[in-house]
Amino acid sequence: MSRMGDVLAGFHAAWEFGSDSVLIRFERGMRTPKLLQALGERRIPHEAIAAVTLTPGKRGTVVLHAVPRPGADPLMDAAAGQLKEGCDPYRLVLPAERGTLAEYYADELRALLSLDDGIPPARYLVTPPEAPLHFKAYDGKASFDGRSVAFRWFWTGASSAKWKAGDKSFAVSELSGVEWRSPEVFEGHLRLLRRDASEQPAQADQDPAAVIFGLGYGPVHESLPFAASVLAAVRATGSAVPVSGPSPARRDPADIADRIRHLGELHQAGLVTDAEFTTKKAELLAEL
Repeated sequence: MSRMGDVLAGFHAAWEFGSDSVLIRFERGMRTPKLLQALGERRIPHEAIAAVTLTPGKRGTVVLHAVPRPGADPLMDAAAGQLKEGCDPYRLVLPAERGTLAEYYADELRALLSLDDGIPPARYLVTPPEAPLHFKAYDGKASFDGRSVAFRWFWTGASSAKWKAGDKSFAVSELSGVEWRSPEVFEGHLRLLRRDASEQPAQADQDPAAVIFGLGYGPVHESLPFAASVLAAVRATGSAVPVSGPSPARRDPADIADRIRHLGELHQAGLVTDAEFTTKKAELLAEL
């Protein structure tokens, strides 16, 4: 490849090409997405990359994209395709006039990649965000020390089911995975998937192994690295197994009222349209 240590700088990030990996450093400017600022830098081994593409971008730009192998990066596994393009840490946006240079680096990098056989690696190849980590959700505070996840409930947001269960702590060895639903959509949440899935309610707001997000609570740049760190710890224990979802359950009327109130807050903030508000409110009332 080109000289080790060559750097290709774009908007919000710069890629440094090494003999066995690409070091991605993210800027901390005001326009840089908060998730990328929180990540700081990431070293991506060549074996964690399935392919490299170069495509035209918006407003006179080109986009260099390293496509990660499934199962190679806990952050992308936890995100499960929910990240907006601007928050994708594997995209480097450059001015169109640098397209020729970008194509050169793309070709050099492609030549170093192994043939992707479609089989996930036996372990995560990209280092997860380091614990301890914590963030505030709508109904509680989540913290992870590398060995266990703790949820402490807020009296202003937690459902009666969670109050009855009390503050919870889950050892990594009890878990089979993590389910992250972006806080940028309605009913976003972080749910710990327990090895005995039959014990878990269908709704996250009723599940003591989950916290729900709300307006300003559980932002992507805090909750996603948290989910990735927990997921990596679970996989390292060898306890990660496919988990089927529990059957739906009827909700407590008080919890329905809390969810409608939360929906109203999103509607007033302009994050939910009139039609979405009406439809979702009807769905919640139908569960009574």
